[in-house]
Amino acid sequence: MKIYVGTDIEGVAGVVSFAPQSYPDGKYYEHAKRLLTAEINAAVEGMLEAGADDILIVDGHGPGGIVFEELHPEAKLLHGRPTAPRTVRDPIVEQYDVCVMLGQHAMAGNDLGNLSHTQNSRSIEGYTLNGIPIGEIAQFALYQGALGLPLIFLSGDDQACSEAEALVRGITTRAVKTGLSRNSAISLSAVKSRALIREGVVEAIIRHREKPIQPLTWEPPFVLEKRYYHTDTADAAAAAPGVERIDDVTVRLRGDTIQGIIYR
Repeated sequence: MKIYVGTDIEGVAGVVSFAPQSYPDGKYYEHAKRLLTAEINAAVEGMLEAGADDILIVDGHGPGGIVFEELHPEAKLLHGRPTAPRTVRDPIVEQYDVCVMLGQHAMAGNDLGNLSHTQNSRSIEGYTLNGIPIGEIAQFALYQGALGLPLIFLSGDDQACSEAEALVRGITTRAVKTGLSRNSAISLSAVKSRALIREGVVEAIIRHREKPIQPLTWEPPFVLEKRYYHTDTADAAAAAPGVERIDDVTVRLRGDTIQGIIYR
């Protein structure tokens, strides 16, 4: 089995606040990166135990969130900023069988979701796709689903897990912290969190082999609306080709494919 792994830092146990931990100039940012890397390594151990023979990790946190020299020796890392065009990456991703998400957070607007946001935590109030609120979990699952990869496992805070379970029927999740507010949570210990992730990944792979999860796909056409906190951000977004300004802080995009719209 070939497994494609999306990662983020805000859903990691012990990472609970934006400025000191998830922003690159934060006092504890490097420590947060090590916590994420250790959770990734626990997941890789589970994947290998369950028979995976090709594991590609994507460093999905904006400024980068993985400590390369501490990464599991059997994993490969897709990283670098700015990222390669999706026309380059997609043919690589299509070679994989399934995808998983590690270190995930709930969408913007979830009041209990620890570090909840969608894409940019400082500027975006929320996204809807065809009138349905979505966050980064739906973006990832739909994009990889369009490439033929089902999302079979997710780890993060409890709100991210609930979001994934509502989105993907049959997904296995493991919550490593309970959100109390946007910048507060109750985290499990690092040791306990990594053990849960490892056994959860094994369970997800076994369950998928016994009853395969289907790639997540929605019917086109697609209408994506982005609502910002401030008018100047909406000004900049509205200046792009094919973008419609709806109100002072909201823009609308239309498309016939998920690949063409979901990350615009």
